[in-house]
Amino acid sequence: MYYSLRGTLIAADGRSAAVECGGVGYLCTVSAQTYSQLPEPGEEVLLYTHLSVREDAMELYGFSTQVERSCFRMLTQVSGVGAKVAIAILSSLTADQVAFAIMAGDSKALTAAPGVGPKLAQRIVLELKDKFGKGTAEFSAGSLSASVPAVMGKGSRGEAVAALAALGYSQAEAASALSDCADTMSVEDMIRAGLKKLSRNL
Repeated sequence: MYYSLRGTLIAADGRSAAVECGGVGYLCTVSAQTYSQLPEPGEEVLLYTHLSVREDAMELYGFSTQVERSCFRMLTQVSGVGAKVAIAILSSLTADQVAFAIMAGDSKALTAAPGVGPKLAQRIVLELKDKFGKGTAEFSAGSLSASVPAVMGKGSRGEAVAALAALGYSQAEAASALSDCADTMSVEDMIRAGLKKLSRNL
């Protein structure tokens, strides 16, 4: 029903943002990631929206990017993951970090979000791994790594190091995690292998 809202930011409190469009104020629930990208009140803002309709309420969610909104929608397809849990996940991890964790089978990373225990995290990985890896171009490991500037080397290994560095690992940690990867491996397989090795070292 609502694709996006472009208007003046009236106020934001960390969990929601009020946007005035054409004299009408819309209250959007937002993730911590989106909140951090909001401008100062009184300035123009663009939010990509999702309308959640339940028997007892309608709630509008706002996202700073279409990728984050897509991630939110995919998360809510999982049994046991409602809108609130999806927002909690996207407040603890960026959409890219969620995608990499799921593609690598790193369910432990998802438990950083409040309300996400080991069993639910494993279910999220199980139900979404193929969808994130192959179902949408915006969440394929190749396309995600391609959006990150190369920081070390060239080819698949360099792209994989760049992708891991974008998740907060140092270049040394990333390079070490990929040391056992063959140069013939794809970027996607290198990222998965690297994340698995890094998660074991936590």
